Amino acid sequence: MNESASIISITNSVRKVTLAAPATAVHFLGDVAVFVGGEETVQLARSADDVASVTVHDGGILCSVTDGARVVTGGDDGKVVAVNAAGDMETLARDPKHRWIDNVALHADGTVAWSAGKTAFVRSPKGEIKSFDAPSTVGGLAFAPKGLRLAIAHYNGVTLWFPNMAAKPEVLEWKGSHLGVTFSADNRFLVTTMHEAALHGWRLSDGKHMRMTGYPFRVRSTSWSASSKLLATSGADTVILWPFNTKDGPMGKEPAMLAPLQAKVTAVACHPKDDILVAGYSDGTILLVRIQDGAEILVRRNEGSPVAALAWNATGSTMAFACEDGAAGLMPL
Repeated sequence: MNESASIISITNSVRKVTLAAPATAVHFLGDVAVFVGGEETVQLARSADDVASVTVHDGGILCSVTDGARVVTGGDDGKVVAVNAAGDMETLARDPKHRWIDNVALHADGTVAWSAGKTAFVRSPKGEIKSFDAPSTVGGLAFAPKGLRLAIAHYNGVTLWFPNMAAKPEVLEWKGSHLGVTFSADNRFLVTTMHEAALHGWRLSDGKHMRMTGYPFRVRSTSWSASSKLLATSGADTVILWPFNTKDGPMGKEPAMLAPLQAKVTAVACHPKDDILVAGYSDGTILLVRIQDGAEILVRRNEGSPVAALAWNATGSTMAFACEDGAAGLMPL
């Protein structure tokens, strides 16, 4: 994007949110934006002028996830905590060894998963807890969209664990350190972000590999398009979009590259209904991008601090953002 060129700007539509501390993640519970801080608290923004803090941990907050009804966080105090839109808090689990809770995941039926060190845990809606020891420290967790199957990313691959079945877990192998993990909404593909500047994927029907390389930086943010046919990622000075619209996914195909800027893409979030996305950059710029033709709308100018997190509410009517310096805002679409 060349700011000297003609580009539509909606910067005046953004409503600044004043946070007590910088947020590292943001989620929506209905129309309430939940800004997750790096230490102790989450901040619930019912509007730009109505922000309330809730203390959820006795220290650092290491991870967070939402199912639209609650935000679940894991902390270095060994606790897994849920908070709802009213600010009501519930401690779901405490690690008996007081280990850090590194990852959390939620299933549509209310099941919660978390990890501490090499161990992944699953808590059913009735409160029953089961555990699985991975080969190495757990790098990421994700529930499959169909059935109760948990993907556990670790060194040299991903383990697919069925907590309610006696079946032996399935292992998808690929050398290297696998961190974040995500399923496509149609349950056909599994993709991990890696410690190196690459993604790796598998076709779940037969375990066929999909290498997604060429990034100049490590990929720290991914988001599936509304149709689940595209995976948007950070990791470059453009938004990288990998195609998953055929049975072979991105194998043998080049990704699309949208919204180039002289700054690194640090966060991406696809709209939940339409084929548009929002991208945040290392210089603080935020762009709204139409996937079909790459048309851009300026949401926030480059104000210096990197964009740390982006999120849409479920209807796609509001977008929230947070930057590393504590700047935050809400944008009605």
